[in-house]
Amino acid sequence: MLRAMALSSLERIDEAIRACWSPDTCDPVDRADWSDANPARGQCAVTALVVQDILGGELLAADVHHADGARQGVHYWNRLSGGVEVDLTRNQFAHGEVIGSADVVPRPKDLNRGRLADQYRRLSDRVARNLLP
Repeated sequence: MLRAMALSSLERIDEAIRACWSPDTCDPVDRADWSDANPARGQCAVTALVVQDILGGELLAADVHHADGARQGVHYWNRLSGGVEVDLTRNQFAHGEVIGSADVVPRPKDLNRGRLADQYRRLSDRVARNLLP
C-alpha cells in the first residue's frame, strides 16, 4: 500500500511538473530545440532541483554525447533514498544522443543566482501552485 501511495505521489508530481514546462523554464542553451512536441528539452536541471525540493535525495549528472562522440551537454536527474532513480526528462534526447555514467553532484548553494535561477524559480513556483490541494 505504501508503495502504491508513493507511486501515486510520484505520478502526481510528474504530471504537475510536466504541466509547468514551457520555453521560459528551459535552459537557454536548449531553447531553440524546445517545442510542444519535445517539452522536456532543456528542462532537466531545473526539474531535478524541483524534484529534490519535494522528495529529497541526490542530484545526478552525466555528460551526453551525440552518436559521433561529440559532446552534446549535461543531463541531470535524481536518486531518491533507497536508490530509486527518477528521471522525468530522459525522453528529451534525440536518437543517437547517449547519456554517460552518472555522478552525484552537489546542489547549488544559492539558487537565487546563476544561469538557471529564473528558470528554476518559475518552475518551482508553478509546480508548488499546481500541487496545492
